[in-house]
Amino acid sequence: MKNKQLGKTDLKIPPITFGGNVFGWTADKKTSFYLLDALLDRGFNFIDSANVYSYWAAGNSGGESETILGEWMQARKNRDKIILATKVGSPMGAGAPNLSASYINEQIELSLKRLQTEYVDVYFSHKYDDSTPQRETLSVYKNLINAGKVRHIGASNFPLAILREAIALSKEDSLPRYEVIQPEYNLMERSGFEGEYQRFCVENELSVTSYFTLASGFLTGKYDSKDAAAGKDREPFLKKYFNDKGEAVLKALKKIAHKHQVSEAAVTLAWTMAQPGITSPIASATKKEHLQAFDEALLLNLDQEDQDRLNAASK
Repeated sequence: MKNKQLGKTDLKIPPITFGGNVFGWTADKKTSFYLLDALLDRGFNFIDSANVYSYWAAGNSGGESETILGEWMQARKNRDKIILATKVGSPMGAGAPNLSASYINEQIELSLKRLQTEYVDVYFSHKYDDSTPQRETLSVYKNLINAGKVRHIGASNFPLAILREAIALSKEDSLPRYEVIQPEYNLMERSGFEGEYQRFCVENELSVTSYFTLASGFLTGKYDSKDAAAGKDREPFLKKYFNDKGEAVLKALKKIAHKHQVSEAAVTLAWTMAQPGITSPIASATKKEHLQAFDEALLLNLDQEDQDRLNAASK
């Protein structure tokens, strides 16, 4: 496995990032430990979490993913082997995004406590907060970096104009720079990243760890109809994909997967990894056998015919 540099930092991350949103949601503690052990054995040591994961599940209030990660690292005594990302700013249920200095200072302490660690490797602004000046947000990150609680910062769900402003501000005022960007990007959702946003990331050496790579499981081929998704935990995230485009994409994935004797998930991951500007797409799993798609994707080279088929279906 060839690791990739994260932005302009000294961190090297694997070509697939594991999404920790499943911990405490579709993966209980025992299953989460099992998955994390299997991931580390394979070399996938970059884990992406957030303070809000997974408040949306029945009985949860947020922090469940971080808590499980913390308990696992404490049990295995392996914090030094993990590159850990978490996030702040997304509403914990109701409310608006919050990237104020007071909120960030409060939330980093709660995250560190749940994670049972003294620092996080990458701390993301989860959603842009238009009520807080960017200078205030970047300044509090500078303080956290100086205090050793955060190593590097990233931005998720930031409009391009806001990201441009942040990068310029970092340079002008000697403030920390967002080194990694996290947009939604997959075969069903391409327009938000491709083009100008994509070029900006490449030109400014910003790493991209795109999320919803498997479109909440839709691009695994497991859910081929609304009926197949009915009653599932992921149904609210899946229902928008059951249309003509979704049908065309699933058909293309199935054909290519059959051609290469791999899973549809592996084809999806391989396509995403091959796109310009993408450093390490985020994907999750709930069973150890699901991780086979990660292994397959690393070995899969899609030819031009495969690429053209997927591009045509997903436009």
